[in-house]
Amino acid sequence: MAHLLGADDLRLAYPNRVVLDGVSLGFNDGDRVGVVGRNGDGKSSLLRLLAGRTTPDSGRVTTRRGVRVGMLDQTDSLDESATVGHAIVGDAADHEWAADPRIRSVITGLVADVPWDATVGSLSGGQRRRTALAALLTSDVDVLLLDEPTNHLDVEGVTWLAEHLKERYAAGQGAFAVVTHDRWFLDEVTTTTWEVHDGVVEPFEGGYAAYVLARVERDRQASAVAARRANLMRKELAWLRRGAPARTSKPKFRIDAANALIADVPPVRDTVALTRTATARLGRDVVELVDASVSYDGEHDVLHDVSWILGPGDRVGILGQNGAGKSTLLGLVTGALEPTSGRVKRGKTVRAAWLSQDLAELTPHVGSRVADVIAPLRAAFTSVGGDELTPGQVLERLGFTSAHLATPVRDLSGGQKRRLQLALVLLGEPNVLVLDEPTNDMDTDMLAAIEDLLDGWPGTLLVVSHDRYLLERVTDDQYAVLPRADGGGSATLRHLPGGVEEYLTLRAASREEVRPFSRRSSRQSVTTIISGKDEDRLANGGAQRHATRKELASLERRLEKRQAEALALHEQMATHDVADYAGLAALTERLRGIEADVADLEEQWLELAEDA
Repeated sequence: MAHLLGADDLRLAYPNRVVLDGVSLGFNDGDRVGVVGRNGDGKSSLLRLLAGRTTPDSGRVTTRRGVRVGMLDQTDSLDESATVGHAIVGDAADHEWAADPRIRSVITGLVADVPWDATVGSLSGGQRRRTALAALLTSDVDVLLLDEPTNHLDVEGVTWLAEHLKERYAAGQGAFAVVTHDRWFLDEVTTTTWEVHDGVVEPFEGGYAAYVLARVERDRQASAVAARRANLMRKELAWLRRGAPARTSKPKFRIDAANALIADVPPVRDTVALTRTATARLGRDVVELVDASVSYDGEHDVLHDVSWILGPGDRVGILGQNGAGKSTLLGLVTGALEPTSGRVKRGKTVRAAWLSQDLAELTPHVGSRVADVIAPLRAAFTSVGGDELTPGQVLERLGFTSAHLATPVRDLSGGQKRRLQLALVLLGEPNVLVLDEPTNDMDTDMLAAIEDLLDGWPGTLLVVSHDRYLLERVTDDQYAVLPRADGGGSATLRHLPGGVEEYLTLRAASREEVRPFSRRSSRQSVTTIISGKDEDRLANGGAQRHATRKELASLERRLEKRQAEALALHEQMATHDVADYAGLAALTERLRGIEADVADLEEQWLELAEDA
């Protein structure tokens, strides 16, 4: 196993604190590393040091000769005036990059909806982030360093990225490190975990689940100060071991040891007590949608004939693509929106609250100290078990210390603002709570603390999130906002007994992909995904569409076969006796014939794709 990159005795300090002190570590071929730790403990700084973007105060980073390192930073360095196409594939000719299956997969997986000729400066934050990730993944590097790569990706995008990383390098080759709060992603793609804390980097064997076990074992031996943190980790381990088969079937840590540690840990939620307490607060009727439809232009429904019953204490996750209609559905539930047709029945005691993505709840308080924001809130937070938490205790559960109380809201970090926002919403005593992408700017420890708090919250919970782990952890049922099966152009709601996996299967089944890469200089369309009503509009009939897809697939198989033959001939020529001129000439002639066939097949493929 060859060494790729190493760090020796790294130290990095700021005027008020030491970030890393005496850190030595390295990457070998085949390493798949997840980097975890609290916000501000130095995860991003560590990656920047390894990538050579930051100079350590002492120590050094070395790379083996010829090793190429690529990094996705939290801020990109893309040229504002460059087009999306140029940012991703540079000056490469269409036929060059279109013939590369990996590049085609990256473009389709990340930027299929981004205009190819748009300038980088005109993109939204999410589009720009995905463009930067695509540019990195299409490059040929030996070590990938990814800082929050799942930001701005939906569930399908995160799943695609996980598959890409698992297949990017052959076994025992290449290496990557990932900083992310997405725990499902960490467990899916990593085999080693580095925890950054207190200036050091502590390695753990295995992915996130194995790391949780090791943390529990370590924290059991720690002082009383760490007892609460240990309990949260034990609770999370219990959920991991008792949860879906997709998690528990992975033998990533010692099963006997894990089971012994959680023997006395109850399920994460007492569903009987939750339902009883929520019913006492809400009554039996919460929200019922009856054939509800919503139209914004008076002609075309966004949601069509949705019938759905939400009960007291329900824990529901909502899945769907951006723009599918999730916000419209939540507006019907909370009362922010009325249906165009059909009706919505809400219980008389329902008090709904929506934790928005834009931190609107904090807008009136930006100049106030945290203590002044919380002071007027006298109500206690009463959990399912009957425990009462004062506003100060809620803040403490959410990671605020006494030192934070004097901090103005505008000076809080992004994660601290999200946690203060959640505290304000919970202390407002709603009994129906909608969380819209609540994991932004959170580290894994704080996510565990928030999940623990929500487990005891006695109301009905709806969660919209691209974080698969969070959805599976805090909700008991999942639904998806999906296009109608009859192609009517609107969406409807579908229950997902199989959870996120069923959603991904449904999306894959409904999406018939054709990937035409235009040779035109304008490059108006990099990837066209033809499905549903678009397919009906763009093709003359089902038979023609089927024939087109079939011919494209056949051409691609023939291309791959001939390209493999050319590669085999190159290897044969490299080992051939150089004195055998006749033999080399024959091999060269065969190679030319194959290359001519490849060029002809590529020409046919491009023309057929452009026609499609």
